[in-house]
Amino acid sequence: MTDTTLTPEAAARAAGHREVRFRSGGDECVATHVVAAHDDLAGPAGRPVVVMAHGLAGTVDSGLLPFADGLAAAGLDVLAFDYRGFGLSGGSTRQRVSVTGQLEDFAAACRAAATLPGVDPARLVLWGVSLAGGHVLSVAAGRDDVAAVVSLTPLVDGAAAGRLALRHHSPLTLARSTVDGVRSRALGSRRGPVMVPVVADPGQQGALTLPGCKADYLALAGPSWRNEIDAAVALELGSHRPVKQAKHVGCPLLVQIADFDRLAPPHAAAKAAVKGRAEVRHYPGDHFDVWPGKDFFAPALAHQVHFLTRHLAPGASTERADDR
Repeated sequence: MTDTTLTPEAAARAAGHREVRFRSGGDECVATHVVAAHDDLAGPAGRPVVVMAHGLAGTVDSGLLPFADGLAAAGLDVLAFDYRGFGLSGGSTRQRVSVTGQLEDFAAACRAAATLPGVDPARLVLWGVSLAGGHVLSVAAGRDDVAAVVSLTPLVDGAAAGRLALRHHSPLTLARSTVDGVRSRALGSRRGPVMVPVVADPGQQGALTLPGCKADYLALAGPSWRNEIDAAVALELGSHRPVKQAKHVGCPLLVQIADFDRLAPPHAAAKAAVKGRAEVRHYPGDHFDVWPGKDFFAPALAHQVHFLTRHLAPGASTERADDR
């Protein structure tokens, strides 16, 4: 009689997606594990695993899973997670962006990914978009268990983003955002934070108010996403400069730049790519044009698959071209 009982790894692969929970800073983070469709990229210790995170106020169910499914089809496990305070993850302070906290969550997600069945803990891949596109540079810097990094339309320089915002917003709009941020920090401990929409129509109060941003983000939004954010994010990101960490990334790095990006300055992303000696791909579109349903989603995903399979196939070198 044939034993048809599935191993835990085989059961997870058959299910496709499964929920994973891990701890960060005393709170529980919730993630989705997408199991690789095959073992073509497996080495003696297992398959490479991608640790994936969203941008500003994003959640796993807001556009990440099509990327995760595409990478899993190529032979990579993926662990896509929500930061504390967002989506399905825990945390008593909701909808507040803390760069320090998100970097802690990313590191905790890496530890969780390394324990998944069938994966090689020494072949982590860090994948980030927008704000997380900068985080992956900071998290990867100096680590020897990261085999590759994908940075999609990354926000790598808060000051440069502020200068770009001046080109697209009135000084009054930016001043109002700053005032809201200061009020939130001053009152947050006593009355709770000042909340603003993540996306709003031009001229309204919100973190992202450029024409088209609201429709683009809402088209991605999943059931756990909330259209509100602590206004202090305007102050949090002003001094954020992960571009400085790019030179410390020792593994192959892919930087994907939207040439007409109005949110994450393309020239700053290019500077990070140079410092990190990255492979660079360009797309003649705006910040959201690389997302599912948009013109450049398919090529952006195809470039990620090509980059990762080239560097992670058994026997492939993980050195960058200019290191050889």
